[in-house]
Amino acid sequence: MAAEALILAIVGAESTGKTVLAQTLAARIEAETGLVCTWVPEQLRIWCEARGRTPRADEQAAIASAQRDAIEAAAAGADVVVADTTPLMTAVYSRLLFADDTLDAEACAWQRERCAATLLTALDLPWVPDGLQRDGPQVRAPVDATIRELLARHGVAWALVCGDGDERLENALDALAPLLRERSAPRRGLFTRLAGRDAADRPWRCELCDDPACEHAARRG
Repeated sequence: MAAEALILAIVGAESTGKTVLAQTLAARIEAETGLVCTWVPEQLRIWCEARGRTPRADEQAAIASAQRDAIEAAAAGADVVVADTTPLMTAVYSRLLFADDTLDAEACAWQRERCAATLLTALDLPWVPDGLQRDGPQVRAPVDATIRELLARHGVAWALVCGDGDERLENALDALAPLLRERSAPRRGLFTRLAGRDAADRPWRCELCDDPACEHAARRG
């Protein structure tokens, strides 16, 4: 019996490179592992473009369901699915825009039970306008904080992905390589570089928060 598809979720505030990362990550995973990998676009974007407006509060649940269903459909025909957002993001925006937390429990349970990994895109990219979905740079910090709150509250593990361009992709691959290695025989750089990376790791203590495991480590260069 074939193994169940790995679902790799990308979540984050607007204009943090989720779509580009999903596309490039899926292509890179398939090229370097031989696994069938596909990416699932954000259903909210499709919804807004089709209707020329943003959704009302009473339409949020259907959008969350559409995102989940699109991911599950893709998982039925692939080894790995990279999801450009999940129902979690619909729950986040329902909280912030409509003060509605009724989507939280179901969205977070699905994220915890179905997603093999959750990548949170950092706020280190400049905000750029992009149609109906963009509310402005001022909403990015509250969205990021709400995502972290829900992930922590519902016991969903996650990894921060920062950096620009290829660096962002490489950081995502570093976070996912141990998981992907379990599904595929070693091939090119995605797996062989792990030994060098692990050997180079040294104990590090953050000067900003005194936590050696904090995200500031990922941003130091």
